[in-house]
Amino acid sequence: MKICCDRAKFLEAFQVVAAVAPSRSPKVILQNVKIEATEKTVVLSATDLEIGIRCEVEGVEVQVPGDAVVPVARFGGILRETPDEQLEIEADNQGTQVRAQRSVFKLPGINPVEFPDVASFKGDVYHRMSACFLKEVIHRTIFATDNESSRYALGGVLLELGEQELIAVGTDGRRLAKMQGPSESIGGHKTEGATTIIPTRALQLIDRAVSDNEEEVKISSHQNDILVQSARVTMYARLVEGRFPNWRDVFPPQEDNIKIVLPVGSFYSAVRQAAIVTSEESRGIDFTFGDGNAVLVGEASEAGQSRIELPIEYSGEPITLMLDPKYMADFLKVLDDDKTFTLEIKDGKSAAVCLTDDGYGYVIMPMARDR
Repeated sequence: MKICCDRAKFLEAFQVVAAVAPSRSPKVILQNVKIEATEKTVVLSATDLEIGIRCEVEGVEVQVPGDAVVPVARFGGILRETPDEQLEIEADNQGTQVRAQRSVFKLPGINPVEFPDVASFKGDVYHRMSACFLKEVIHRTIFATDNESSRYALGGVLLELGEQELIAVGTDGRRLAKMQGPSESIGGHKTEGATTIIPTRALQLIDRAVSDNEEEVKISSHQNDILVQSARVTMYARLVEGRFPNWRDVFPPQEDNIKIVLPVGSFYSAVRQAAIVTSEESRGIDFTFGDGNAVLVGEASEAGQSRIELPIEYSGEPITLMLDPKYMADFLKVLDDDKTFTLEIKDGKSAAVCLTDDGYGYVIMPMARDR
């Protein structure tokens, strides 16, 4: 194999792929990245056997097709530290050699045949959607998952793909985030039941790999795995085993709820202020809505007290519920500060439901009052 590449573009692709490779593994071969050069393209791939990635590199001239396997840390260091704009990479049975204008690096040889295959995106049955929408779905659901839970299904985001819609749900049992929006089914592709659960780490890597300026993403779900393809990246991930909770039962009936429209930016600021004097033992904040104000009160014996007032449009009878400020802040920080959202509450003992006008819903369970 012999290629000449634009160093900056090769480094960008290499960093995306290298994030999948494990830093430690009983299988040493997994701590490397595979370079596959054909006459027309160069593809980098990495895997930890649970997640795999393939990324096409731009700005590469292939002089001799072939394959090479390079160590993540040392090869990545060469790409980062070498100042030259162009690099020549050559590999044979003896190893891999990287040449710059005034420097040469030689790395030990690793047989490319030993590197595990990373799945490619094949077939004509899939869903397609906007890349920006998929990234927004990830940002708005992933924080609500729970990787520490013994219930493995909570360690990922449920994906429901219908004919014209995608619904994604993440929960840790104390709060739940749901995002839905347009997604087109191609070839009759859809998911069934509550078993298409994508691991949190896989979603983080997908978010990193998919560029903001890409237009379209394809998703193909199978019984045990899922494939995601953008213009230059294909990712594979094994699904989380287990069955997701029935999230539709979590959203309480909304007919009798009090509906309060709140400004995102100023309410987020009030939550952060009130949380300053909370502690791990006394982390709950009293949220009171009524008489034209939202009043947030925090109190911890070892930290002090806080009382924050925010004018709002709701002037009905005051209603108070205790919520964890972190859960509320997690919801608010994925929204634009200049937007509003609707808070729906029934009483101080029922769940708080936060809704936006773009298909986003968030449920927070109230905290038990011990004082």
